[in-house]
Amino acid sequence: MNSRILVVLPTLGERQELLKETLESIISQSEKPDIVIVCPKDNKQTLKLAKQVGAIVVDDPGSLSEAVNSGIEAANENHEFISWIGDDDLLTPDSLKTTAASLDSNPNAVLAYGYCEYIDNKGKKLFTSRAGNFAPWLMTWGPNLVPLPGILFRKSALLKTSGFDPSLKYSMDLDMLLKLRKHGQFVNTHKTLAAFRWHSDSTTVANRNASLKEAEYVKRRYLSPILRPIAFLWELPVKWATKLAAKRVNRMIVS
Repeated sequence: MNSRILVVLPTLGERQELLKETLESIISQSEKPDIVIVCPKDNKQTLKLAKQVGAIVVDDPGSLSEAVNSGIEAANENHEFISWIGDDDLLTPDSLKTTAASLDSNPNAVLAYGYCEYIDNKGKKLFTSRAGNFAPWLMTWGPNLVPLPGILFRKSALLKTSGFDPSLKYSMDLDMLLKLRKHGQFVNTHKTLAAFRWHSDSTTVANRNASLKEAEYVKRRYLSPILRPIAFLWELPVKWATKLAAKRVNRMIVS
């Protein structure tokens, strides 16, 4: 592996057609990355795909957070930047080039983020989430508007943290973002970097209530002791607004 970018792709290999689309979006990047696929080593179809795209394979350790951590551990000294993507999400053609250039231009930045398209199971665009510059501040108490697909992390910043928390099932990305806020800036590219596939099999979509509850728990971790007792004052309206937004997206799919 000799690229300066490493893309970690955890998968159980249960959705091969969508996985192929994800891999195609990675290998067609204008700035070519190295790829680590974290999957069960008895999944022959996924192993075949990994060989076709020149990816290295790491055995699935059992949870999503541990899978991402295992992929990060596969990085070598050439890798300056790391991204991880779900096995049904997509990168836009110049995503990695755009985020890498932003990090090159901002040496104090720990990650680069941007906009994210929401698509349905057939790839139809539903809408584009345009994260503003205020999003990194808002996530500390409100909804997390920094979309994971398309984020590029500076490896040195990731290694300063304790990694993705294996005890979390839905909000490990939010937890990592809140950790990284202590280590540097988030730079907004103001470009569409990725597409998130909204369907019933998506972990956070299918388990909305549990996901919201875990996100509240994570955000309280990083609140000052003075604010924690009154967190319920904004948690209820945030929960209501998030559920309403999810219902609107579901209606788009139905229509």
